[in-house]
Amino acid sequence: MLWSKQYFYYDVNQWLNERNVTPWSDERDNVRNGEWFHLYSKHIISMPDKWEYPWFAAWDLAFHMLPLAMVDTDFAKSQLSLMLRTTYLHPNGQIPAYEWNFSDVNPPVHAYAIMQVYLMDKARNQGQGDIDLLEHAFSKLLLNFTWWVNRKDRRGKNVFEGGFLGLDNISVFDRSSPLPTGGCLEQADGTAWMVFFSQQMLRIAIELAMDNPQYEEYVTKFFEHTAWIAGAMDRVGIQQDEMWDEEDGFFYDVLRLPDGTAMRLKVRSLVGLLPLAAVAIFDADDFANLPNFRNYVDQFKLRHPHLTDNIHLPTQPGLAGRYMLSVFNEQKLRRVLARMLDETEFFSPYGIRSLSRYHRDHPFVFSHAGQEFRVDYLPAESNTGMFGGNSNWRGPVWMPVNILFISALRRLYAYYGDDFKVECPTGSGQYMTLFEVAQELGNRLTRLFLKNSKGERPVFGAAQKFQTDPHWQDLILFYEYFHGDIGAGIGASHQTGWTGCIAQVIQAYGTLVPEVVEKLMYPTFVQTGSL
Repeated sequence: MLWSKQYFYYDVNQWLNERNVTPWSDERDNVRNGEWFHLYSKHIISMPDKWEYPWFAAWDLAFHMLPLAMVDTDFAKSQLSLMLRTTYLHPNGQIPAYEWNFSDVNPPVHAYAIMQVYLMDKARNQGQGDIDLLEHAFSKLLLNFTWWVNRKDRRGKNVFEGGFLGLDNISVFDRSSPLPTGGCLEQADGTAWMVFFSQQMLRIAIELAMDNPQYEEYVTKFFEHTAWIAGAMDRVGIQQDEMWDEEDGFFYDVLRLPDGTAMRLKVRSLVGLLPLAAVAIFDADDFANLPNFRNYVDQFKLRHPHLTDNIHLPTQPGLAGRYMLSVFNEQKLRRVLARMLDETEFFSPYGIRSLSRYHRDHPFVFSHAGQEFRVDYLPAESNTGMFGGNSNWRGPVWMPVNILFISALRRLYAYYGDDFKVECPTGSGQYMTLFEVAQELGNRLTRLFLKNSKGERPVFGAAQKFQTDPHWQDLILFYEYFHGDIGAGIGASHQTGWTGCIAQVIQAYGTLVPEVVEKLMYPTFVQTGSL
């Protein structure tokens, strides 16, 4: 990862002027990056892979900083701040996605990375956090959050259509193009990402409010955003046009047609699992220091029972007096985990698959106007030409989302403790706490790189040069993603960036045990960098 730093120079204004495009040209909308005249980059930036992918990608970079902060916190802080500078962040609040198309929409994970790096830095400085970093980032992320709310919530009902979202063709349709049916696609993952984003802003606001009480107003603001968005995903009653499917116990995208009718697209993918990542835990001391917010939460529940009955609000204390805000109440949590931990669906020997293996024998098929659109389980490379054939979210294991699931499971354990157990794997008859489930998922991810009983590393697959040659067998490569069944590395072979997050998983084994969660106050637990 240290070797993947690279000087990146791109003066978009100059590039467009050389093509006779100005901010007032009619051609601006048809030219790549034609809306980014302000972007001026001349910095050393962490790249996904400077051999095969030699330009920054914003959501990749956010994950890069989690392991890099373990060895160079100052660099991690500066990189996250860089993406929020006025020469990068669009005046409308959008964070640039990547050079090929800055206007593409990546998942909003920047606030999460900022908070994680802040906490790691705080732990290393005897509990003294970089409040200036947090305050500056928060002011810029407010613009980004507002951009999402104004641009991606078409009907103003707290359901989002993010579009591409970095997951390529995980959906039935190419989400970067107009739908063949007309209408719009209400995305369960886009909406889940926004709950997640809102929760991270809530966490940052609470931290800032401990230093400056004026931020308590923002704590209330982002609590309310979180509740409204989470509530929109599963309204009270059995609805046919909402993302939660009560029969399946899973979240799906909703296709809303021009005539006003709607249907769920029942593809079992990360789209339905991502709401798990949206978990925020608060220490009892947080509430004690935020009396106005505490009263507001109680009143909000009384005033909006139709909104809050299907989600978990921070009103009931859990383990060590902690409070939790989550998309999932206990019943829904158990149902989704039963699918996620099913080895015939998502739970591969090497992590969580991006698409359920159920679709290997039961492809999802949607027909419209003589055209057939289908989703098959593809554990390795894509078999579709969408995105130039680079569409690989229909089965492989991807490290960044697995990291979010591990983090979420630990947060859930910090609230539920040992009394909450689930069958893991599903159908095995073996029950685990959520802490143990997180450890098991971490074990499976780590297994990608370790030698098995045959002396082979799954990551190397059938490449005998790497498996057996003494000069190569210990030079581990960190691939872009991994085969959903056998763990072989696929895609860019030097994409150490977000795959490097495995370092955090390994580090956590040496610092996190259940007793740490149970006996220490939550802030100390978080400051290990493991959450």
